[in-house]
Amino acid sequence: MITASQLRPGSAIRYQGQPYKVVAVEYHPGQGKMGGVAHARLQNLDTGTFWEHSLRSELKLDEISLVKRPMEFLYADSDQCCFMDPQSYEQTEVPRAVVGERAAFLEAGMVLAVECVEGRPVSVLFPDVLEVKIADTAPPTHQQPDSAFKPATLANGIEMMVPQFVKTGDLIRLNLETMKYMDRARSQGS
Repeated sequence: MITASQLRPGSAIRYQGQPYKVVAVEYHPGQGKMGGVAHARLQNLDTGTFWEHSLRSELKLDEISLVKRPMEFLYADSDQCCFMDPQSYEQTEVPRAVVGERAAFLEAGMVLAVECVEGRPVSVLFPDVLEVKIADTAPPTHQQPDSAFKPATLANGIEMMVPQFVKTGDLIRLNLETMKYMDRARSQGS
């Protein structure tokens, strides 16, 4: 049991019979006889929906063990993504809905942290920055300044805007949160 004032982002709790992951929390101490309040943004681990709620600071909550396991992505089909534990070779299927829109960035052999609650996968943690390959883009035009952007298609089919100097076949670093180009990847010898 923990109190609402002890909540931290990334922890998992059971509230009103439902499992939640704490996405964000802000604590406001009370004054005088008024107790403090924890404003929490929670994600339901069963449905994936988000919920914002104010909890009294002394409210007791059941803490759930949230286990992060590094797992290697193997393949995906229409509704499941298959991961393998590199130590035990045990395969786990994670629903595509749990992975979310970032499932398009999964590549065979990629090792990511899979969060599990009570042995059930509830989320896949991607890095903030990912290296991706440009499958197709127009050649640079010399009339445009280097600060101008042009459309490009990534190897996974996602379209985005990149600077003029980026060419087809380049490896770039992509901010997954904003889906914006950051810079060219260093591993290509640039």
